[in-house]
Amino acid sequence: MKKETKQYRQKIVNNTYYYIYKNISLDISLEELAKLSSLSKYHFHRIFKEESKNTIFFELRSIRLQKAANLLITNNYSSILEIANECGYSSHSSFIKAFKKMFFYSPKEWRKEKYKEYSASLLKKFQNNKKFDALEVKIKITPSILCTYLRHKGYNNNISKTWEKLNAIAYENNITKQRQIAIYHDNPTIIPLKDCSYVACIEISPNENTMLSTFVIEESLCAVFSFKGVYGDILNFIRYVYHFWLPDSGYEAKTNPAYSIFKKNHFTSEEKEFDLEFYLPVKVIY
Repeated sequence: MKKETKQYRQKIVNNTYYYIYKNISLDISLEELAKLSSLSKYHFHRIFKEESKNTIFFELRSIRLQKAANLLITNNYSSILEIANECGYSSHSSFIKAFKKMFFYSPKEWRKEKYKEYSASLLKKFQNNKKFDALEVKIKITPSILCTYLRHKGYNNNISKTWEKLNAIAYENNITKQRQIAIYHDNPTIIPLKDCSYVACIEISPNENTMLSTFVIEESLCAVFSFKGVYGDILNFIRYVYHFWLPDSGYEAKTNPAYSIFKKNHFTSEEKEFDLEFYLPVKVIY
């Protein structure tokens, strides 16, 4: 496969994911996604499946349900139907059926206590006694950030290879801004780590000359945490934020993904330690 062809196909997939995450509350059709890349439905679906290893229908359903599973934990003031609608389900019954098929519990059971059992089983080998309730939280309006990026499937040590590649690409394209950002599309404390969508990003200037895929982290009201640790700590930290801090905070989560801005990146540092600011997009409850 030619280099230009590979880049073209990757751009189709990247733009598709970006559109889905940005418009998760809408009814998104195959025809609509194909039009984004000026392709027929057949050719678009074939390229997407070959590059992502899943059908577009599987990915769209998974993204919707994973978002809903997290909001059911964090957004106590929203009804199950409101959360279903926010994640693109217009039918209450179809949402309940799809949710139970993926998470083994009804949305009501999940929201009560079952998510804790599910999460504990996923994080068994990462659990530690680190305390997070002393962390200072600031509520800020955060500016938009233009990024170039590479997607990585799974939360694992292989993310370091993705960062190596992204840094090499940035160097070859003379990208001068080097602020490193990680985007967590999924809550890794309730989604199997192998299925989590992680995005490695480098901030770029608007006039940066690059043929790479780019997107904008939108301006948002965010809860901001400063945090230091090592690999694995971030999972327990995210669990604290979503399961304990947010439900009693007076805020609710948005469908926008959380992200970290690194001062020190554990996937690229020799010490394997991180120093970061964690940004969680929120909305006020009043």
